Amino acid sequence: MSNLITITSANFEEIITKNDMVVIDFWAQWCQPCLAFAPIFEQVASQYPDVIFGKVNTEEAQDLAAEFAIRSIPTLMIFRQKVLLFNESGMLPAAALKDLIEQAKALDMKAVLAKLKEDN
Repeated sequence: MSNLITITSANFEEIITKNDMVVIDFWAQWCQPCLAFAPIFEQVASQYPDVIFGKVNTEEAQDLAAEFAIRSIPTLMIFRQKVLLFNESGMLPAAALKDLIEQAKALDMKAVLAKLKEDN
């Protein structure tokens, strides 16, 4: 099974819930920066088989784009244990994307979850 998947409103919750880490690319077919970022996203995905890389077509999943207030694309999000750790629009070079993934993997999620619980 590939770790590069299409995320829709129908499978979003299940993917976020069942996987430790999910990197999401919000994109659209008409968006030139999105099309330029796609091969970078796919190349980095191939280097992290333990991480799910999902693509959300904002034209087809407008409800998800609205739910996350996507204003410009591409927008990259990283979830770990259902916690949104990163949310930023714009293209990233492969090295920067890999660095973000390594930072997210290195986080002590017990501490992050405890802090979130404390803040709420």
